[in-house]
Amino acid sequence: MADSAFFCTLSHEGVLAVIGNDASKFLQGQLTCNLNYLSETHSSLGARCTQKGRMQSSFRIVLEPEGCLLAMARELVEPQLADLKKYAVFSKSKLTDDSAHWARFGLYKGDAVLNSLGMNLPADTDSVVRANGLIAIRVSHERAELWAPAEQSEDLLQHLKTQLPETDLNQWLLGQIRAGIGQVMGETRELFIPQMLNLQAVGGVSFKKGCYTGQEIVARMQYLGKLKRRLYRLSLGASELPPPGTPLFAPGHNSAVGEVVMAAYAEEGIELLAVLTADAVEAGEIHVGEAQGPKLTVLDLPYTLDRDREIQR
Repeated sequence: MADSAFFCTLSHEGVLAVIGNDASKFLQGQLTCNLNYLSETHSSLGARCTQKGRMQSSFRIVLEPEGCLLAMARELVEPQLADLKKYAVFSKSKLTDDSAHWARFGLYKGDAVLNSLGMNLPADTDSVVRANGLIAIRVSHERAELWAPAEQSEDLLQHLKTQLPETDLNQWLLGQIRAGIGQVMGETRELFIPQMLNLQAVGGVSFKKGCYTGQEIVARMQYLGKLKRRLYRLSLGASELPPPGTPLFAPGHNSAVGEVVMAAYAEEGIELLAVLTADAVEAGEIHVGEAQGPKLTVLDLPYTLDRDREIQR
């Protein structure tokens, strides 16, 4: 990724809204993140799991005066909505697809633009500021999301175009990959448990909040240390992006040792996030798509896994 500022439209995601007096209480029993940690100035990553701990979706959740907004892969909004509605029948909360009501942009090195909009966004990840109906969220180092109500979207877009070069979504996804933040897509729905995406390492899982759907499985994996697969960042010398869910292979294994989570074009080749078995990574030879497919190289992540620190959240 060129180290210059840019913005892009976050066209790959939609917004699920949960509004009403019981919205936070209802979601507290459904999601991996702790809604008690949310505030007007703090957002969170999180996931919704099946009873078996498999993620139906991963998202960024933002607290609103009347409820919560969850930004997730666009193709997951409707199935996630349908599942959550089954549990909301006795709750004073309304669940809707709010995607059409919001325009969302990704900004890299765009703090000066945010300042021009009256938004002094702190550098701390998950920070939130609001001004004139807009919401800005720090999602990782020098990366921010900017949300606008649909009626303000065209004016905001024109303002952004006067301040920053516009680029395609690939550059934003490359930054997400380099931040080590995995995401559930339509192809990987119900494939991973949260720790397979290192979600607990980036603040998306709380082990102190009490019960939620899938909590027993997620907690057992954390405390008993039986997780065999986790998220890695890798590079690939190829010209075609492997889609989410593409199997990965290693010598000596009769079946796949992992799956691609997401991929983007880099300055040279491709970078991607993938869930892999630790023994395959240690052996040092991983191939994409088939046993004789292009070889992958493991890269560093910007954080370390620390079980003792993670369980304090």
